[in-house]
Amino acid sequence: MSRPKLIFGSPETCADLLYATQFRAPDAFACLQIADKKYILLNDLEIDRGRVEAKVEQVDSYSEVEKMILPSPEKKPSQSKVIAAWINSKAVSELKVSQDFPFGLARDLKKEGIDLKPVRGSLYPEREIKSRAEIHLVEKAIGIAEAGMTRGIEVLRASRIRKDGSLSFNGETLTSELLRIEMEATALRHGGEARGDTIVASGEQACDPHSRGSGPLFANQLIILDIFPRDARTGWFGDISRTVVRGQATDAQRHLWETCLAGQKLAHDAMKPGTEGRIIHNMVKRFFADNGYPTEIKNGRWHGFFHGTGHGLGLEIHESPRFSDTDFLPGQVITVEPGIYIPGLGGVRHEDVALITKTGSRLLTQLPKPFEI
Repeated sequence: MSRPKLIFGSPETCADLLYATQFRAPDAFACLQIADKKYILLNDLEIDRGRVEAKVEQVDSYSEVEKMILPSPEKKPSQSKVIAAWINSKAVSELKVSQDFPFGLARDLKKEGIDLKPVRGSLYPEREIKSRAEIHLVEKAIGIAEAGMTRGIEVLRASRIRKDGSLSFNGETLTSELLRIEMEATALRHGGEARGDTIVASGEQACDPHSRGSGPLFANQLIILDIFPRDARTGWFGDISRTVVRGQATDAQRHLWETCLAGQKLAHDAMKPGTEGRIIHNMVKRFFADNGYPTEIKNGRWHGFFHGTGHGLGLEIHESPRFSDTDFLPGQVITVEPGIYIPGLGGVRHEDVALITKTGSRLLTQLPKPFEI
């Protein structure tokens, strides 16, 4: 029998815990899996709800375990002692934990005679292959992301171009911050959670792939929009990026945009079971270089395509597999998002979500890719 698993954290930030229990709670709690049975230890605030909602075999009371080892009415035992007593009550003492298991708790449990063995990656590597039901959950989250993106493009299209080139919407200057609010408010209305991380980056800001963007937006500039909300009901993520120009694009901007789109199609068309992601990534990078956009450092800044072609998507916004580290398997859900970033010209990124099928791959994202709006 393999070692039992121990997880400690909040399902809001610990995807393994949410996967194991399907129970959402803001505070951290412990989950123990022995063979195919799962046990969780909840405080009095969550225990009634947990017994109804958590997909586990048993929900134990933290306060009841605490009473069992209470040294005196005046002195409560530490959290680690309570968790150790709970683990010992299950007649186990050797456990697997994730590499990001809390160090202090691990140290204290070791003092209580419990041996923890950290493992690389997820405690549930099967998360990488999505079931039909899980694919449906991803599609629902993608729909939330598409709603937010649609609103962003609507606002840009409805904006006015002032004489100085800045954009206005409803009589005020349209900024990255205001457009981000419009996109995230729409995601919220569609059942999502967006945490202020949505990217609205234009001009030179768009040359930094993870710049959120700030300040006024201007006409005739490349604007990268990237929204990745979480479904508030299920905890699954959606993710989508589009690049647009409000106004008229230059020939150089258009060539950059079209080359990036062709690179994305090249990657998606090559994705099928057994293919190495690394080979596709390098193929896209060569394609960009052949079309005038080599990946290099010039004047101290990266130019070209200098991030991954994609990443796994599910209960985490970035989860296994990494695009370049996998041989594709049916059931993987992976973003396809090559980007090209040229300081002085701008940045372009097209991002969709793909499902690896038995014979190839299928896009789960349905939203069109407008350019000049």
